Amino acid sequence: MLVNYKRDYQKIAMGFLSFEDDLKNLANLKTEFDLYTNDEGHELYLYKETSDVNCNFSGVVGLETGADYVLVRHLDMSPANRTDQDYFAVLDDLSALVGAKKIMGSIDVTPVIMRWEEAKKG
Repeated sequence: MLVNYKRDYQKIAMGFLSFEDDLKNLANLKTEFDLYTNDEGHELYLYKETSDVNCNFSGVVGLETGADYVLVRHLDMSPANRTDQDYFAVLDDLSALVGAKKIMGSIDVTPVIMRWEEAKKG
């Protein structure tokens, strides 16, 4: 289940984003995070495996949105949730959220999206 980012989730979201090598540097992380919190064309969601209120978040999804597409810039999961099954669940939820918009990925995320699209065909 994708949950809209709220200020209360800042440390959690930054923690997930910091899994990326480029964002391990605090200055880079803050710059990227500011983009999601201050630019209307960017959105940040946290992912829970269930709708249970007490369930912890297991990942974060950073999006850049356009008129007919959504670019997944970041798809970072906790180490225990870095499986295709978990990534595909996030992408399924994202697909339901964005409707007819095309889901694309950054260089790092594109292979996951390609596997997800192939699995949907199959």
